[in-house]
Amino acid sequence: MDTNTFKQYKSRYRAAIQKVLSESEKGRLDEAGFPAYSHRNPYIHWLFWRRLHKAINFAEGNAPYARILDFGCGSGVMLPFLSNVSREVFAYDVDLTPLRRVEAHIPLSANVQVLDAADSNLASLPAASFDLITALDVLEHVPDLPATASALMKLLKPGGHLLVSGPTENALYQIGRKLAGPEYSGAYHERGIAEIKRELAKFGALQPIAILHWYLPLFEVFAVSPT
Repeated sequence: MDTNTFKQYKSRYRAAIQKVLSESEKGRLDEAGFPAYSHRNPYIHWLFWRRLHKAINFAEGNAPYARILDFGCGSGVMLPFLSNVSREVFAYDVDLTPLRRVEAHIPLSANVQVLDAADSNLASLPAASFDLITALDVLEHVPDLPATASALMKLLKPGGHLLVSGPTENALYQIGRKLAGPEYSGAYHERGIAEIKRELAKFGALQPIAILHWYLPLFEVFAVSPT
């Protein structure tokens, strides 16, 4: 996605997020990334959207797809893009409130199916049925990473990709999170990206996509394919 197109994409979604935040109870949407995607600090704003752009560019480079799973879809920020590059998209999360509130401002495409994790666990989905699974800033939250990683990798078709981003949780990240504001100061991450990479490396070779930034490593984006 070229820079101008991404700017338009970001502007539309950021406006929707800001509108939802103005209508919602304080703190309810923090974990879905709403404050980050609409942050007034230009660096924090740029950082969160930059890693999204990196993920989009990787996914676009392997398009088109038959089926995509957006695991931990959150606000649904990836869904407008994913619905344009895949015949079917499945949006999956344990908390669908953020997605439903954004949906009032940005309706979902007809080819997007929403799955509530409370009613549909990963094991219930057909094995080897997805060309791409996105798990952006979600695996640091799951309580059982080995089980979740194994389940996700089983869902990928041969040659498919699990696309991941997450925080380093290093000292610089911890300091930055506190400086960013109270929405980021809670201890709600189970782990950092290093542990996630070690677990996923058991299933295939990791493909680095981006470190933001090499001189200030706060987030990483990478992909892994099943062996």
